[in-house]
Amino acid sequence: MRPTYGVVVLTMGKRPDELQAGVTSILAQRDVDVDVVVVGNGWIPTGLPAQVKTLALPENLGIPAGRNAGVPEVDGEYLFFLDDDACLADDGFLADLARRFAADATLGLIQPRVVDPTGAIAPGRWVPRLRPGNHATPGPATALWEGAVAMRRDLFDAIGGWPDPFFYAHEGIELVWRVWDAGFTAWYAGDVSVHHPVIDPARHEVYYRLNARNRVWLARRNLPVVLEPIYVGTWVGITVLRMRDKDALKAWFGGLREGMTENPGGRRAMKWRTVWEMTKAGRPPVI
Repeated sequence: MRPTYGVVVLTMGKRPDELQAGVTSILAQRDVDVDVVVVGNGWIPTGLPAQVKTLALPENLGIPAGRNAGVPEVDGEYLFFLDDDACLADDGFLADLARRFAADATLGLIQPRVVDPTGAIAPGRWVPRLRPGNHATPGPATALWEGAVAMRRDLFDAIGGWPDPFFYAHEGIELVWRVWDAGFTAWYAGDVSVHHPVIDPARHEVYYRLNARNRVWLARRNLPVVLEPIYVGTWVGITVLRMRDKDALKAWFGGLREGMTENPGGRRAMKWRTVWEMTKAGRPPVI
């Protein structure tokens, strides 16, 4: 039987050309069957191929909730999430990932290498490990670049999907942590790639606030109680050392307070076995 994928493409409608390119690259995949939905986050998707489903959300629910909303709309043994500014570089990409899933029952999630088609150097943050090293070198994923992610659908359902309350920032880290905690491996496939432009993300008050808030929520939702203050304290120290902009630092600490005072819900503390497995994979969940 041909592998089947439910594909969720998330967009706000601001990149029509890139969206078309991404959808076209999905429909061009060979040796797999794809069921594709384009989710408009506060936008009504239009101008897409007839075989592509659409889901218009009346308001922007945020990135994780937007992706989650698309999952019930598609069928497939595997799920693939694609952002509207990314596209697949090879028409055998999804079939390749399906063979990897079939060959290893413990493989739960795959993130490919990200390459700018113009040749611009990709930032180290796109490699989901503590020390990026050679971007083409595969290995365990202890974080996540969320723009192109494949995973088993039954695993996605079992761990509760993307964390809706996060809205933006660090939702991929929680997804990876929960993959590991379910007894599966999250993998960085540096030997296969997707295309995505190198873009310097805008730094603004909301960016800093949500980054800090969600760091705290990651700890509160996922870590054993004894590790929560260590994780948060580590990031407070890193941020104070790195950040020189007083306004940005003020917004960051505002988000930190928000994370401590607002309950994100959905707590599912990881097992100590998971802490050990992630430590062996190169990144203990305290940084």
